Amino acid sequence: MSNSSQVRAAFELATEQYASQGVDVTAALERLSRVAISVHCWQGDDVAGFEGQAGTLGDGLAVTGNYPGRARTASELRSDLEIAYSLIPGKHRLNLHAIYGEFAGPVDRDEIGVEQFQGWIDWSRDRNIDLDFNPSYFSHSKASDGFTLAHADAGIRQFWIDHGIACRKIAAAMGAAQGNACVNNFWVPDGYKDTPASRKAPRERLANSLDAIFAEQLPRHQTLDAVECKLFGIGSESYVVGSHEFYLGYAISRNKVLCLDAGHFHPTEVISDKISSALMYVPELLLHVSRGVRWDSDHVVTYSDELQSIMQEIVRGEFLDRVHIGLDFFDASINRVAAWAIGTRNALKALLAALLEPTETLRRFEREGDLTARLALMEEQKTMPLGAVWNHYCESSGAPVGAEWLEKVRQYENDVTASRCDASVMA
Repeated sequence: MSNSSQVRAAFELATEQYASQGVDVTAALERLSRVAISVHCWQGDDVAGFEGQAGTLGDGLAVTGNYPGRARTASELRSDLEIAYSLIPGKHRLNLHAIYGEFAGPVDRDEIGVEQFQGWIDWSRDRNIDLDFNPSYFSHSKASDGFTLAHADAGIRQFWIDHGIACRKIAAAMGAAQGNACVNNFWVPDGYKDTPASRKAPRERLANSLDAIFAEQLPRHQTLDAVECKLFGIGSESYVVGSHEFYLGYAISRNKVLCLDAGHFHPTEVISDKISSALMYVPELLLHVSRGVRWDSDHVVTYSDELQSIMQEIVRGEFLDRVHIGLDFFDASINRVAAWAIGTRNALKALLAALLEPTETLRRFEREGDLTARLALMEEQKTMPLGAVWNHYCESSGAPVGAEWLEKVRQYENDVTASRCDASVMA
């Protein structure tokens, strides 16, 4: 699909076909160009981070696969990310975890500061890539029993409270530097493998810990606090303290951003159905777009029915200005840069499909009670020439058209990542 004349001709025909349904393709592409997906850094290194503790991932997390070439330092990760961004149309963000600081020596989680992330702030400024952030409540000796902010030990709880406070200050500094809010997302693994005797007490401790972390009012134009729920995890199969109901209530009562992860619910439960309900009561949503497969929650995003439904709900509900779209998956069984490209391009493609719907016509059919026409038009959308519009968008954005991006990944692998050994290297 590298022939520009073919791409242009197909786009012109597609534009005419969409116009016959009352859809303005140019307007849809302009809206898409303003959407910044927050690409997650941890796909590039298997959630190892740069604290010098490679191989200690745990506390409810597991990355499978041994594909060669994971990033071992911040500079390697930034190099990989730059290649990934070059394969994705549009201007996007980067989502960092606290374990990805650049540490000159041992710095515990409760003592981290902006200085460990200045390299990322400088890089984001130079590359015009805005940052989001996350405290890291895992892969640490003080999380080894599966509890952090809900821990029964007050000293351990305070350690993780201090970590959260430190991370909010880092996020605010990132937001101040880039001139827009850095979304700072809180997820903790706390829970029990077997049935607890008290479900109430840990939740009371978690709420109190979060209140202590959020006690200082930070400017919302610098950082937004988000809280993320989960149904179950490895080692917390029977009980997770931070359930959906817990965080929904917390976000409503504290005016926080609610994070919905597509892989954090029961396999028969979807987040697309929750978006309009949650946004009736919380100011904004953060989405971690992922793909659950049976019990495992973090597979590379594919162009699935649920992905399409998520994007349709955002567009049909006119929520683009209230929803922050981020990705969350990690796959070490395939090329890591390719995983970024596949997942992010799919998310954007699904959003484009939603923007190309004749939304007002569908609403009119619904208002008039013509459910036959509503269903018929929704089904006709499935064979509309989305690919031609997508290829045009990629080409006009300077991103590879079709599967051309895969050759660029292979070349980068041959030139750069294939030579990386598995040994851990301090950033």
